[in-house]
Amino acid sequence: MEKTSIGVGRAALHVAISESRAEEMALRKEFEALGIRSCAVDFGGTFTEIIPKIIERAVVAADRQELIQDNHVSKGAVVGATAQALEQLKNKCVGLNVGGKVGIARSQEHLSVAIYLGVGVLHLDEIAVAMAHRAVPNL
Repeated sequence: MEKTSIGVGRAALHVAISESRAEEMALRKEFEALGIRSCAVDFGGTFTEIIPKIIERAVVAADRQELIQDNHVSKGAVVGATAQALEQLKNKCVGLNVGGKVGIARSQEHLSVAIYLGVGVLHLDEIAVAMAHRAVPNL
């Protein structure tokens, strides 16, 4: 896998769509061997109500897994990429219940956030995916 913005985005998406914690951990280990650090965090609730929690969880996960430095530039990059990905989902999700996972990947100056979620519409669930990228200073 390339350590370009496309390769890092691909890693973030793979982590976001992982079905289990075991699969997620195996993917993270595989990407780490390739020089791509990654993490993921689950979420669920009414879309408009949980947007701040999704952003907060993404920043906390990226910080705890040492994908970013503990400064406003790095944290702002995660906030911005997560907010941009959520914006891509807004029209499909507003007012509905959602549940899914945020995947974050980082290599060198490339940071990607991928969101994979299910949207509850009565008993007919819809799915959606969104991604965003930011350039941040090397660790």
